[in-house]
Amino acid sequence: MVDHTQASNTISLESYGIKNAKVHYQLTPKQLHDITIAKGQGVEASSGALAVNTGEFTGRSPKDRFIVKDSITEDKVWWGNINIPFESDKFQKLYDKVVAYLSNKEVFVRDSYACADEKYKLNIRVINEQPWMNMFAYNMFLRPTEDELKNFTPEWTIVNAPGFMADPEVDGTRQHNFAILDFTRKIALIGGTGYTGEIKKGIFSALNFILPVFKNTLPMHCSANVGEDGDTAIFFGLSGTGKTTLSADPARKLIGDDEHGWTNENTVFNFEGGCYAKVINLSEENEPDIFNAIKPGAILENVILNDKGEVQFDDTSITQNTRVSYPIYHINNIQVPSIGKNPKNIFFLTADAFGVLPPISRLTPGQAAYHFISGYTAKVAGTEAGIDEPLPSFSACFGAPFMPLHPTKYAEMLSAKMKEAGVNVWLINTGWTGGPYGIGSRIKLKYTRAMISAALKGDLDEVTDETYRTHSVFGLKQPRTCPGVPDEVLSSRATWNDDEGYYKAAYKLSESFRENFKKFEEFANDEILAGAPNVR
Repeated sequence: MVDHTQASNTISLESYGIKNAKVHYQLTPKQLHDITIAKGQGVEASSGALAVNTGEFTGRSPKDRFIVKDSITEDKVWWGNINIPFESDKFQKLYDKVVAYLSNKEVFVRDSYACADEKYKLNIRVINEQPWMNMFAYNMFLRPTEDELKNFTPEWTIVNAPGFMADPEVDGTRQHNFAILDFTRKIALIGGTGYTGEIKKGIFSALNFILPVFKNTLPMHCSANVGEDGDTAIFFGLSGTGKTTLSADPARKLIGDDEHGWTNENTVFNFEGGCYAKVINLSEENEPDIFNAIKPGAILENVILNDKGEVQFDDTSITQNTRVSYPIYHINNIQVPSIGKNPKNIFFLTADAFGVLPPISRLTPGQAAYHFISGYTAKVAGTEAGIDEPLPSFSACFGAPFMPLHPTKYAEMLSAKMKEAGVNVWLINTGWTGGPYGIGSRIKLKYTRAMISAALKGDLDEVTDETYRTHSVFGLKQPRTCPGVPDEVLSSRATWNDDEGYYKAAYKLSESFRENFKKFEEFANDEILAGAPNVR
């Protein structure tokens, strides 16, 4: 790995409007770690990782994410409550305020890039108010070599000022925090929030516009790994469904855990240079790769430490969204560079808290498109104020908050690539079995891993009436047997021991699917519509 200890320690930011700042350029993770502790902004955990508290915001704030509406975006972006328009002149005025705020301060600057495939490389300059957020940028973006830094020209700039509070009445924001993308100026402007995820998701959102519009390449909110034979597997899923956990397979090399592109050359490349994993209830036994990645260079967010500096992974007193970021090389078994070929299997991950969906099922092309556009998982009781029973949650393309285009654009691209590559598509329920949340139990991780392993090995390829049953409500093909998994686990209905209760829950969930899909029906063809579940 590149060590930047000899890198220049300062550059000028005058061209950005940041004047008389004390600029720390390209500091090493160790330097940033030490500065953070010296400033009293973090502490060192017993593992050697840096532990910080992100303050008021412990997660993204999707209602405060904006895109500047201009000649580039006006006719292409899917405007609405996900992609909220922002006026160009108001952006300029707010930007001027932010850089004036950063002037005369100590700031931390890092040059990095996104996209592991050279053809799609996006050079990024990150300007941070806080040292640990600059360390996060080191972890999460790709790291240029010393030679690349000599002639580095940034294409996009991230200006990150968590201490700057906007005035909504004057600045046009909803409240004091904001994350705004400007595709003409090529700036991601972030203020009023210490949550680091806004930094990486800002660039992800930008690439979700740039790649399909200008590069004819599909961006995906997914993890990916590759087997010994060079077969790539892709894992789509919302937060908490197992993307990071299930892609960290000791038998396969990790390409990346969150954001990828699928090219016309039938390759899959990682956008990032690191991982940003949830650590709630993390254990060395269940997730050894992630557990062992928490060492010097890693940043823990919003965790509780005991008197010995040990992380209390089950303590959610600050947030359920406890996190760790680390450079991908903290994982031993990685693909270098982070590029895979020949995608053979796609897994849609959902944590169904209703206990209705099968733990594994095989999807037709129409069902695959339907479930991709739907992007279903469930919110569990207790995770948000006011939620006292499971609630269905739909996020188009398993990543609606980061998708500037209409979801059907991404679905059409995925469908075309799936057919071209001849991939198998599987729906994996990592949620509940034997009843809904509160009655049933979470499907054992060892069973989920065994099902995915069987699919990857081709053990589930024979599709006949003898090998598969069809779910009567969702129309999904469920394998009757799977190596390493008890037969009764494979039937979600059988685990309930209450057919009436099961079907009542199944039809209730199917109605939620259909209600959610109404907004997409006019854009969907007959094949996709046929992938919908049955109604009562």
